[in-house]
Amino acid sequence: MARHAERYPTKRAGDSQRAVVERMKQSGNTFTGNLAFFNHWELFWSPDDTHMEQLTSTGPFSGTLGAFTTGIRLRTRYMHLLSRVASAYPHDHTTFWASDSTRVIETAKHFAAGFFGIDYNATKTATLEVISEDSSLGADTLTPGRTCLANKKDREQGQQKGYRLMAQYRATYLCATRERLLKQTGMPFDDQEIYAMQQMCGFETTVRGRSDWCDVFTHEEFLSFEYARDVLHYYRAGPGQKYAASMGWLWLNATTNLLLEGPEAGRLFFSFVHDGDIAPMITALDIINDDEHLPITHIAHDRKWRKSQVSPMGGRIIFELLSCNTSVYTGPEKFVRLNINDGITAIPDCHSGPGKTCPLAEFAARTKKKGEEVGDFRELCGLDEDAAERITFLHQGG
Repeated sequence: MARHAERYPTKRAGDSQRAVVERMKQSGNTFTGNLAFFNHWELFWSPDDTHMEQLTSTGPFSGTLGAFTTGIRLRTRYMHLLSRVASAYPHDHTTFWASDSTRVIETAKHFAAGFFGIDYNATKTATLEVISEDSSLGADTLTPGRTCLANKKDREQGQQKGYRLMAQYRATYLCATRERLLKQTGMPFDDQEIYAMQQMCGFETTVRGRSDWCDVFTHEEFLSFEYARDVLHYYRAGPGQKYAASMGWLWLNATTNLLLEGPEAGRLFFSFVHDGDIAPMITALDIINDDEHLPITHIAHDRKWRKSQVSPMGGRIIFELLSCNTSVYTGPEKFVRLNINDGITAIPDCHSGPGKTCPLAEFAARTKKKGEEVGDFRELCGLDEDAAERITFLHQGG
């Protein structure tokens, strides 16, 4: 399971938002129309930036509420597995994992309170293991985007490609918006400032429950903003860049090995990461494929890759191992089913099982083939030969 949660802006986004707000405040303008609210509006994070990049805890869309609620929902769905863990290992517990980021850790804890119970830590029902995000960990990580050095250094084909191409697409739609805002306010805004205003709609909504910034832009302008976000993540950590599939394969391969081991390996595995770590795994799965890379001259309205579907706030991917009696086989057969953001998703080239599930043996072969295609993580990422080559921590005791 991979997920991230509702949060305040990143430092990069926050700096842009603070800058445009300060410029508007210092202009001395009295704003009118759909910007009239700004005359008395204040930023929605603390002046000392302690809220920046942290989990939100207020409003109906708060990250704390979302994580806890998700824990309860999955407890309801998988209670039978939780009960079997308790009966099989009465003196043991479940380990779950989070990358070493404050908001990711807090997400994991709130989820665990909902899933395992509010006193899970005191009763030793479950234990959180924090995995460092340090770049020295090689492949033994939840955050390969930070350990794949080439991904960070390669400005043409690495993560910077996403920011570059997003900016190029952004320029195609913001010109008209800039002219409209200039007529309305008398102030010239650049692309980054307008984009920061659009971002504030979503960020403020997660903190305060609503945002007047959402009324500043038209429906068409937000469709263009949505596509800009799709382009960013497609080329930053998805199918449109060189390293994503190899980075995502690490977790996919470790999970596939757990599925092959079956219940003996453990019945429940939860790991918590950033949205930028979900996209590479989706890429390695080859599950949301477009026939061609996303264009940056116009919106591809028929695209499959959408940030809101791949890794929305609180997004998650669940691998289920099913044991089914079928007419094709003489006994119980194992199948893999994917649940992506609460939607059962058939694997395009592997769905011959019941309910379009993927036979486990075929799923394992598919993962192995993908590993051969993406090559050695260490070599591709420019790491030393003695760097870790796989994930080793994803296991339960008992």
